[in-house]
Amino acid sequence: MIKTLLFDFDGLIVDTELHEFQIWQMIYQEFQCELTMEQWAACVGGTLEHFDPYVHLETLLDRPIEREVIRERTHRLSLEGSQTLPSLPGVESYLAEARRLGLKLGLASNSPREWVMGHLERLGLHTYFDNGRFRDDVTHRKPHPELYLSILEALETPAHEAIALEDSSHGVSAAQQAGIFCVAVPNTITMLHSLDHADLRLQSMADMPLSDLIAEVENRRQKAIKAR
Repeated sequence: MIKTLLFDFDGLIVDTELHEFQIWQMIYQEFQCELTMEQWAACVGGTLEHFDPYVHLETLLDRPIEREVIRERTHRLSLEGSQTLPSLPGVESYLAEARRLGLKLGLASNSPREWVMGHLERLGLHTYFDNGRFRDDVTHRKPHPELYLSILEALETPAHEAIALEDSSHGVSAAQQAGIFCVAVPNTITMLHSLDHADLRLQSMADMPLSDLIAEVENRRQKAIKAR
């Protein structure tokens, strides 16, 4: 029986990822270089090991750049520009229905706690969540499963009693490695990811009520058990 719903944050609750990409596109253009969405998508939901915009820009220029100056600037622009971003379609309905159904609600995000909670407080959504695990809390980020294993422990929930909602390929992998049924809900950028490994895929949370999603997950699990 499903008792817990776990959310990623960036790109799933708020589409900060498109905003971040647009900032980096601007930085590249100032150096007369190009950054494509396909290149940026490689690091979404993962780490800089998958795509490092600093290294890539230095490679294109064939010289070092002032990384700290750019880091401070992109951080400032990200903070300023993201303050008016709304929650994505269906998010608030899922949170409200989860509360009505008596589910536990958790967060598992590669971003810092301050970043995530700041946005949730701005949107008035922070009170829905029982607990969260963030970049600050773990040694390994997604696609490693540590964030999900940690939030399951914090919420005292076995993996088979949880559903994870993720927008990226790396996030899906992290949840599944923790033994959790994972639903992919891609955004403009992560639509470029291969999400065939997700247990289920939705175009948005507005496509299927949470109660129907839970029923679908339970139905699939029963069929899998009978097939063994």
